[in-house]
Amino acid sequence: MYGLSDDEITAVREGQLEAFAPAEVALLRMADAMADTPSNVSDELYQVLRRHFSEEQLIELAATAAFENFRARYNRVFDVGSDGLYRKGLRFKQHHASVS
Repeated sequence: MYGLSDDEITAVREGQLEAFAPAEVALLRMADAMADTPSNVSDELYQVLRRHFSEEQLIELAATAAFENFRARYNRVFDVGSDGLYRKGLRFKQHHASVS
């Protein structure tokens, strides 16, 4: 199974991160910091991230977060709406099973 559950998505949206592992919380904090304008991952947050991830892993994770930020901002310029891939209660594998 891929991705987050509906409850986890709701928790992230509401900033309720207590149920997540420390490494996941650090990544969520990094993604949030990278979405700010200007983006700023503090030295403190970077130290927390380094407790959980190698430099190479952080480069890949940051690149992925940056790409998603790019796509989100690009889509706003052209008023691109959701393609409906996420619907509450519908899991990734279920969606692909019904499409193929």
